[in-house]
Amino acid sequence: MAAGSAPGGSAGASAGRRAQQARRQERLLREQWQAARARAERWEAASEGERRVAAQLLMLVERGWRLLVDRRWPGTRAANVDMLLIGPGGVFVIDVKNWRAAPETCGGRLRAGGFSRDEHRRKLLAVTKAAESAVASLGMSPVAVRPLLAFAGHRVDAELGRVRLLGEREIGPALLSERTRLSAESVRALTEHLERVFPEYEAPAAAPTPDAATPGSASRIADAASDGLFDLDGLRDAALDEARRAPIERWMTFLDPDQLALVRRNWAGPARISGPAGTGKTVIALHRAAYLAQRTNGRILYVTFANNLPRVQATFLKTMAPAVADRVDFRSLHSWAQEYLRDRGVPVHLHKEKAETAFSFAWKHVGRNSCLTEIDPQHPYWREEIDYVIKGRGITSFDAYAALPRRRRRAGLRRPHRQAVWSLYEAYEAQRTERAVHDFNDVLSLALAEAAGRIGHSAYTAVVVDEVQDLTLVGVRLLHALVGDAPNGLLLVGDGQQAVYPGGFRLSDAGIDIRGDRGQVLRANYRNSKEIVDTALSVVAEDAFEDLDGLRTPGRRDIDLTYHDGEVQRAVLPTTAAHDEALLTALRGLTPQELAGSAVLCPAKRAIEHYQRLLTRAGLRVCSLDRYDGHPVEAVKLGSYRRAKGLEFKRVYLPQHDTPPPMGTPDGRTPAETAHERAELARSQLYVAMTRARDVLWLGSVRPVREN
Repeated sequence: MAAGSAPGGSAGASAGRRAQQARRQERLLREQWQAARARAERWEAASEGERRVAAQLLMLVERGWRLLVDRRWPGTRAANVDMLLIGPGGVFVIDVKNWRAAPETCGGRLRAGGFSRDEHRRKLLAVTKAAESAVASLGMSPVAVRPLLAFAGHRVDAELGRVRLLGEREIGPALLSERTRLSAESVRALTEHLERVFPEYEAPAAAPTPDAATPGSASRIADAASDGLFDLDGLRDAALDEARRAPIERWMTFLDPDQLALVRRNWAGPARISGPAGTGKTVIALHRAAYLAQRTNGRILYVTFANNLPRVQATFLKTMAPAVADRVDFRSLHSWAQEYLRDRGVPVHLHKEKAETAFSFAWKHVGRNSCLTEIDPQHPYWREEIDYVIKGRGITSFDAYAALPRRRRRAGLRRPHRQAVWSLYEAYEAQRTERAVHDFNDVLSLALAEAAGRIGHSAYTAVVVDEVQDLTLVGVRLLHALVGDAPNGLLLVGDGQQAVYPGGFRLSDAGIDIRGDRGQVLRANYRNSKEIVDTALSVVAEDAFEDLDGLRTPGRRDIDLTYHDGEVQRAVLPTTAAHDEALLTALRGLTPQELAGSAVLCPAKRAIEHYQRLLTRAGLRVCSLDRYDGHPVEAVKLGSYRRAKGLEFKRVYLPQHDTPPPMGTPDGRTPAETAHERAELARSQLYVAMTRARDVLWLGSVRPVREN
């Protein structure tokens, strides 16, 4: 019995301790509530319900938040929005309402007691806009400033556009559950900044600073202030340093104050943001999507070509702006187009393998013995010609193809060659039709035909296109058709130098006119050091390119550098085995956190498979870029140069990066007409891979020792 009773006695004591702790916690919370309620009594003109809301907010002050209250609140119609609340979750612009009837929304309008209350929302949004401008100098994105209506005496938790509606019981838990955006030092500094910008607001006189009871805290604050820690430039630099120390996923959503203007700009029609790698184009696009979602009632479509990026970008937006994340659709272009057609009852029979078989038959019977073999005897080049030049640009007649400038296609085609290509195209279409299948280009063409008659009348208020240079002309026309030339409707983001697929076009070919300030070129690189940039640009220095605006641009562009700590490490070994061992040694020397910010990138599938086996056998955790979803994971990322587009890593490892890709024919001949074009495309892909690196770029090479 004694032996059996011991565990029960221990469990009873443990339960007693837990009950005691619960009573102590309950007593502490009651004391905090009473203290907060007492401080709220200073607003004698406030109603009982308004004081209860104020007491809830003052309880947040006990937990590290800061509260600024309009000096004239409550009781005067001339008062501003009632309060500014600053805390780990960001800045909240709060208006407290003591309506007799419960708030409700109707047709996007706020109503109570049968009377429209839209004037309250307009005033709230006006103060919110002023607060956004005030914090912009500190590097805070507009998504970190949130308008909020607090209702005394009612239970509510809802959204009205970008305005959060919360009842007095919901407001505390809701704000405490917000993701952490600001450190305690940033909260304090930001509050001081807002007190200067909004002199009509003041901190509750009786409210102590969050750490006033901590021994020595006052002297630490004074010392920090005297050292200039809380000056605006210092806070901006501190925020930048903190973002760089954080997991790479957090860094990839960091918005520099200089980029805020583009996020908030009002464009009169389609707009484009371009610029070299590392200039923050994708970051601006993400924040722009969140910004538009906050200010419109419709949905936002965010499109990329690669099918791995939407998962990652959706994760980033949920972290940045969870309140609007469900109103932004992140999709790859082809998956979205298929769903668009299914919703409209348009049959789609996409079958990649059967389409490839159809082309093989067409090549065997029409192309293999034609004059095309004089230029390139291998069929992949001609499949690309059909995919990217003919079908990708929506060409439906030989006359149109014969007169078409083949942008970014180096091999010159005389009229007999173009006639042979057209015959190959017609044979392929016949074979494909016979098999009753579609290819990826057909999906976009069908969707464009469906959307063409409904320009500007889609379910989307705005469309953001990332890596636009990788889309075909038909794809861009399709997305343009969804919103037309509506103000703030279409934003195209991308850089022609980072194009990793053959073919090309100009935006004017799609009927898109980018005028004046609607075409913005970024020049400040926030990601790469001079050593990494110089190494990457040396690869494409001689490859001038034509961007989507039609301008010829030199391969070595002028870039303003803002980051200086990155380095290039080179490992030149005599054998593949020695090279791979050097790679493993470098990766084994990383901590789990460092490994999480690293990526091994390869040019082709065969190399990926090789390094998947090598790393796994060495006991290293590997996460395929095809499966990576933007959440931090303590594993090295592994994928192709193409799959790495739109991403960045603290450390990038490029094994055998200078091994030229196989471009010859089975008998060893290299097709001279197309070799230069393929080599240029390979250099573009390598440039993209190199510029993914922020802190370390590791370049592996195999160079056998020559015997004398």
